[in-house]
Amino acid sequence: MTFSIVARSADGESWGVAVASKFLAVGAVVPAAVAEVGAIATQADANVAYKGIALSHLDEGATAQVALDRLLEEDDGRADRQVGIVDVDGNAATHTGEACLDWAGGATGEGYAVQGNVLTGPEVVEAMQRAFEGSDPAAPLARRLLAALAAGDEAGGDKRGRQSAALLVVSEGAGYAGGDDIAVDLRVDDHAAPVTELARLLDLNDLYLTASTEEEKVAVDDELRRELETWAGERGHRDFAAWVGTENYEMRVDPDLAWIDQQVLAIVRGQA
Repeated sequence: MTFSIVARSADGESWGVAVASKFLAVGAVVPAAVAEVGAIATQADANVAYKGIALSHLDEGATAQVALDRLLEEDDGRADRQVGIVDVDGNAATHTGEACLDWAGGATGEGYAVQGNVLTGPEVVEAMQRAFEGSDPAAPLARRLLAALAAGDEAGGDKRGRQSAALLVVSEGAGYAGGDDIAVDLRVDDHAAPVTELARLLDLNDLYLTASTEEEKVAVDDELRRELETWAGERGHRDFAAWVGTENYEMRVDPDLAWIDQQVLAIVRGQA
């Protein structure tokens, strides 16, 4: 009922899962990941207990294949399960039980595992592989995962249709204001075009919940500071910092206004 990819970034700093399905809120069931540990997708007749158990095995030093073998050894329902795992070192493993509904199968490559069931055919998994392997290794993992998911969707995806999609990426200290490791945690629970909607949400995630890179920072001199403060005042805000807080751009503007993100500056100037 589902197609997914689990992967580690080429730089070894991020782990994540992208998934889509003709199933309500697939993001509530399939993906799990922990920074510096690994990621897992559990699907078909999903055993959600796999998520915590597998990540515990990985945290204790098991490879992806060893963690998968342990899951299956302990589960009488293994024939109905489909699982993909990537470990801290980028080793990947996938399993498709013989009782999974056609078409079902998976594949692994360097740093990733792709799997799906009730698909239009093997072309879905093959398209996801090509998209991930053909993407820029230096690109953010979320973008590479989304590219693979979109390729699978375009190739046919779930043969029953579309309903939900999700994207989860973890990296140490990548969360909001550096308070946790959640770089991306997006879900489209019920939508006619969930993968397309997930792409829209990822763009918003990058704007609101991702810190500016050094290249995106524009130094604020006295002239620009006056421009910003005047602009905010004309719109009824106490000061520019109050506008930033109101619009949730804290990740994109320095608290002391030493710099402003180029995207936010473009919004202020009506150029976005």
